[in-house]
Amino acid sequence: MQTNLAPEYRDTREGREADAILRSCVHCGFCNATCPTYQLLGDELDGPRGRIYLMKQVLEGEPVSAKTQLHLDRCLTCRNCETTCPSGVQYVRLLDIGRRLVEMKVGRAPAEAAQRWTLRRALLSKGMFGGALTVGRLVKGLLPRELGERIPSGESSGAWPAPRHARKALIMEGCVQPALKPNIDAAAARVLDRIGISAVRVPGAGCCGALSHHLVAEDEARAIVRRNIDAWWPLVHRGVEAIVVTATGCGVMVKDYGHFLAYDAAYAAKAKKISELARDPIEIVTAEWKKIAPRIAMDQGPQRIAFHSPCTLQHGLRIRGQVEEILLAIGHSLLPVADTHLCCGSAGTYSVLQPAIANQLKESKLKALTASRPDVIATANIGCLTHLQSGTEVAVKHWIEILDTRMFEAPRSP
Repeated sequence: MQTNLAPEYRDTREGREADAILRSCVHCGFCNATCPTYQLLGDELDGPRGRIYLMKQVLEGEPVSAKTQLHLDRCLTCRNCETTCPSGVQYVRLLDIGRRLVEMKVGRAPAEAAQRWTLRRALLSKGMFGGALTVGRLVKGLLPRELGERIPSGESSGAWPAPRHARKALIMEGCVQPALKPNIDAAAARVLDRIGISAVRVPGAGCCGALSHHLVAEDEARAIVRRNIDAWWPLVHRGVEAIVVTATGCGVMVKDYGHFLAYDAAYAAKAKKISELARDPIEIVTAEWKKIAPRIAMDQGPQRIAFHSPCTLQHGLRIRGQVEEILLAIGHSLLPVADTHLCCGSAGTYSVLQPAIANQLKESKLKALTASRPDVIATANIGCLTHLQSGTEVAVKHWIEILDTRMFEAPRSP
């Protein structure tokens, strides 16, 4: 694609990056075929090709309006288009740049700005979110049905193993998962403990930064990333072998820390190291399978499982098929699911900011997931888990919890 960037962007770092991405696009339209919003809305400007055209206009100095912003806001950042693209266009990085530039030009209506600010404040504060969740659970029956469905029941996390191994891994807790589903990280810690890795939690860390980043609060996002690096660095310096991120949405962000702070002289090298250490639990489980296999109880009976692969797992982290292989290997039945490449509509705060589209996508995804009448739906991301659970009576669990219940402490005697 030919470009002619406006002088105000031509010689900037962001302008040069955006220009290179735009020039790699051949405008073939293959991306539209797998874009959830294009499939739903049928508008060229609500597909990747149309959004790329809009961002090209912005970068070339043409007028920008709230309509441009709306079409960019409707993007789920599911990265399905990146998986489909034959030219390797880094669409999401272009979108990050485009959204920032449009935000600067157009701004937000007061009510919309207040909603986004409130979301950031509420979700970034563990105390505020946890307190609101507790109150919400108490009055759940009095709330409107749609709001009540979003509030999951409380659960116990179970035991977190005491450190006892020479091998250490850091588990990132994130912002909302500890309150919503504390058992996910605890289950990961138990699995790691059984294969000889002690899982460590670090006070002072929190949200990965993706929430602020995707709501175009860039200074806040960078401050959060630096805070996490500062909190983790002493353990990194002492030789932890991995930073385990059980939410794939956070995993994509942490693995991108090196790029995110590439031009921060004080943090660039540290951020790159953090990205190199970041691991989804399936990467460790797959690598350590020879230790895990003898500790699987195969006499508990199979469950019929429908697996929802989050966009952040299959399109962001580019991990495909590995969780499914593990679920089969531990004795469960894996059911067929149509259109596994499509987004469920969660997408961080998208389900709050774009509820109509998000609910349509959720209904379609649940129809596919429940078609074969599963006992349980498994997934790998807290956002997908809570979003899907709000629309079905079928239990939705993180796959690491399912593995945890199948593992015992030591190999059984022959």
